[in-house]
Amino acid sequence: MTFRAMAARLARCRSLAREALRVLAWPAILCAGLAGTDAALATASPMFWFNLVYLGVVLLILACERVLPYERAWQADDGEMRDDLAHTLFTKGVAQLGAYLATLAGAASAIALQPAASQAGPWPVQWPMALQVVLGLVVAELGLYVAHRAAHEWRPLWRFHALHHSVRRLWVVNTGRFHIVDTLMKIACSQTPLLLLGAPLRVFLWVSATTAFIGLLTHCNVDVRTGFLDRIFSTPPLHRWHHSKRLPEGNRNYGENVVLWDRLFGTYHHPRDRRPPVDIGISGRIHDGFLRQLWQPFSARGARDIMEPAANAERPAA
Repeated sequence: MTFRAMAARLARCRSLAREALRVLAWPAILCAGLAGTDAALATASPMFWFNLVYLGVVLLILACERVLPYERAWQADDGEMRDDLAHTLFTKGVAQLGAYLATLAGAASAIALQPAASQAGPWPVQWPMALQVVLGLVVAELGLYVAHRAAHEWRPLWRFHALHHSVRRLWVVNTGRFHIVDTLMKIACSQTPLLLLGAPLRVFLWVSATTAFIGLLTHCNVDVRTGFLDRIFSTPPLHRWHHSKRLPEGNRNYGENVVLWDRLFGTYHHPRDRRPPVDIGISGRIHDGFLRQLWQPFSARGARDIMEPAANAERPAA
């Protein structure tokens, strides 16, 4: 075999390997995160081990973003990394920890107040846990859909949600860039129905874990090929349309885990004839600095900076 033939074969092998990575990356990373969650829940310190699994998934996605980027321009530093991490740790992270502790307290109260043989609600506890988690995702997703759509279409809520859409690039580190008011609303809308239905603690944990990993993946700057999965799950291609500056594109794909409610309510958007836009962001202005960003929606001037372009038909969608 000649050197040229060997080089051509090597190039074909590399091309096949990259294509395989594009197809397998999304489901493989999600399955790895869920397998890690299962192992973490079996330990005496589930939150500690889950956080290690979460960090591992973040590092894995970061590696994939370097090897197989969707948009190379998004690899450039935007100066927002410090604020993105602060929002992830001190607003979204703290709110989710509070929700976890509240769920633990609620579960303990339910056990203390209910007879051993009784059930606190109509939740089908006799189902296999996998089916309960699927049901939990569908129920929680309706609340997430309502909260997310309201944050786009109701101006008082958009001033909080705009922080998330002010990013100029999508990558795994700005997944948690949310205002705490936005985060608390989503938690309340998604977990309250599960509480009222009497879902067990394990369902809450699995729904939260699945939402966390799919959230990381929807924001990733990885050139994935998700194919038929786009019809079921919230995937990176769908979420990139959601970050479009154009209202007809950006006010779509509200689902965070699955796209069931988008498809039922007519907000599913996934054209096959063109690529999602890479020039993303909002036409309003978000202030610099973590604390200023938290305060901005509450001040009259800050709200004007966010909302002023809203009268323009091409205003960025949330």
